[in-house]
Amino acid sequence: MLRFFFLFLGLQLSLFGLNMLSWVQQHLVLPWTALLARICAGLVTWFDDSAAASGKVLWNHVTGFGVSIEPGCNGIEACIVLFAAVMAFPSTWRHKAVGLMAGFAAVQALNVVRVISLFYLGQWNTAVFDFAHEFLWQGLIMLDVLIVWLLWVRAGAKTGQAGKPPSSGDEPPAPPPPVVRPVGPRHVRGQGEVSSSLDLSPQPRPSA
Repeated sequence: MLRFFFLFLGLQLSLFGLNMLSWVQQHLVLPWTALLARICAGLVTWFDDSAAASGKVLWNHVTGFGVSIEPGCNGIEACIVLFAAVMAFPSTWRHKAVGLMAGFAAVQALNVVRVISLFYLGQWNTAVFDFAHEFLWQGLIMLDVLIVWLLWVRAGAKTGQAGKPPSSGDEPPAPPPPVVRPVGPRHVRGQGEVSSSLDLSPQPRPSA
């Protein structure tokens, strides 16, 4: 447990520090944020053709209202937490890769819902927008990270048990040994009479 905690903490500090570098922001974070805005705009235009994306801003070209996807709202920080939790937990590399890909998809899918919901909440009620932006969605995103990680851990435990040979306590009981009945020599008592048991009593000597 201590190993997991320190590795989890160390990975988070390293990745958050890397995320703050200007080169990473310029070449990775900002392009991803702009792509996220275009994805949200593309989904919204299925039912509302007034939405458009401009850089990292999702805006309504009719009303002029827009939401800017800033750091903390692009899902990268939540993915960093999930990445650190997955990599710190003891598991196979294949299972880690599956967890990272599935977790990234789950976090970003929910984040798209967050951006689109805030886009409409801001046009409806500013107070509700502020509450949802500052509190509600922050908690839901981190809850999503926790649920994804717990499901991943549980799936890994089931996979490990399925591939593990049964222990001695799990083996079925051995069948009882076959019963072998000894068969002794037959002693002839008289003509036409055969005994099925061995008679060890003294016998009279035949007379000459």
